[in-house]
Amino acid sequence: MMTTSSQTNARRRKPPMIPLTGPLRNSWDAALIVIGACIMALAFNLFLLPNHIASGGVAGISIIASEVMGIEPAYTQWVFNIPLFVAGYLLLGHQASIRSLLGTIVLPMFIYLTRDLPAPTTNPLLGALYGGIGVGIGLGIVFRGRGSTGGMAILAQIIHKLTGFSMSFCVILTDGTVILLAGLLLKPEQALYALIGLFVTSKMIDAVELGFSNSKVAYIISDEIEPMRLAILNDLDRGLTKLNAQGGYTGDDRTVFMVVVGQNEASRLKTIVRAVDPDAFVIISNAHEVLGKGFKLPG
Repeated sequence: MMTTSSQTNARRRKPPMIPLTGPLRNSWDAALIVIGACIMALAFNLFLLPNHIASGGVAGISIIASEVMGIEPAYTQWVFNIPLFVAGYLLLGHQASIRSLLGTIVLPMFIYLTRDLPAPTTNPLLGALYGGIGVGIGLGIVFRGRGSTGGMAILAQIIHKLTGFSMSFCVILTDGTVILLAGLLLKPEQALYALIGLFVTSKMIDAVELGFSNSKVAYIISDEIEPMRLAILNDLDRGLTKLNAQGGYTGDDRTVFMVVVGQNEASRLKTIVRAVDPDAFVIISNAHEVLGKGFKLPG
């Protein structure tokens, strides 16, 4: 059972946003996919391709093909992406594959259009780091548009469906195969740089999807229930949630306050809690994204 009480300062209130629906939402999603694909193409041509860093996926295969056979990367990506899209459409169904069509088309197109841009660095470590950042940001934006760029992601889904292996294992299997090929056909050192790029990409995708919020969530266990509630509401001017819990050792009923605050308010919250109940038990952790009154509005 959970009861909630809140008091939000009027200056924090904003007019509600109208959620995107129907054609407007589809147009917004398409715009995000195009923007994300453009960012990915820039990261590919500015950092990954000049430094021969094949950090997984069809993009990694296109780098290997470019180095070994001199084939234009955009052509390789179209050659691989289109059959994979068709296979995904047949094996995964209409809904699972149609949203990847736009990304499948525009990403190689942007890579082709930006192929002559000069590389800002020939340092492979910087190339792996900044290439991974750019690809992660772009892919995160594409995911926010509820799309994908096709390629090995579709292959991983197909393997997952046919074998029953976990999706994470299938992704590691496909990307790991590409990185292994890069180590064999290019240089072992390039495979190590590719692993760095892949790691940075995964972290940036999480950051873009979950947000860069500096908010904190605090859980407070105290015997001073009513004084603590009033202090948080009135002195901190933040809402709170009362959670009914039970002590694991004693079995006694306890009240746990859950409070979400901005990073600059965390220190003040600790001061207030210490003043009300020096024996209170407090847990404070990061909150990746907070939606609601007083914070970021949904939509």
